[in-house]
Amino acid sequence: MAHWLIKSEPSKWSWDQQIAAGAKGTHWDGVKNHTAKLNLMAMKKGDQVFFYHSNEGLEVVGIVEVIREAYPWEDAGPPWVLVDFKGVKPLPKPVSLAAVKAEPKLAKMSLVTSFRLSVQPVTDEEWDIVCKMGGL
Repeated sequence: MAHWLIKSEPSKWSWDQQIAAGAKGTHWDGVKNHTAKLNLMAMKKGDQVFFYHSNEGLEVVGIVEVIREAYPWEDAGPPWVLVDFKGVKPLPKPVSLAAVKAEPKLAKMSLVTSFRLSVQPVTDEEWDIVCKMGGL
């Protein structure tokens, strides 16, 4: 199982909205960056994903799970894709970007090195560290 991080501005799609979508989940749209698209296409059903509030909040707030792998985004046309996620659980303590940057073991994390990328891989070690920082 791989780990990932997806970003959303809370004013466009928040953690609370993701949780309100329930077990049926929702698709992830708005990604029109080829690197982010390739990351979406690499996701597999069951992969765990950090949900990060970007621009407002700047923090990892929860964990979602891939429930449907990449499929064509009809409204945007090729080559863009969607992936469906369902909310799993909130982090008891959101992990801020500042906290991630302050942790030396996370210096190579994509959130630090490729901060503008909206869909990012997360290593197993990074996953464990951020989960611990978030109280899991």
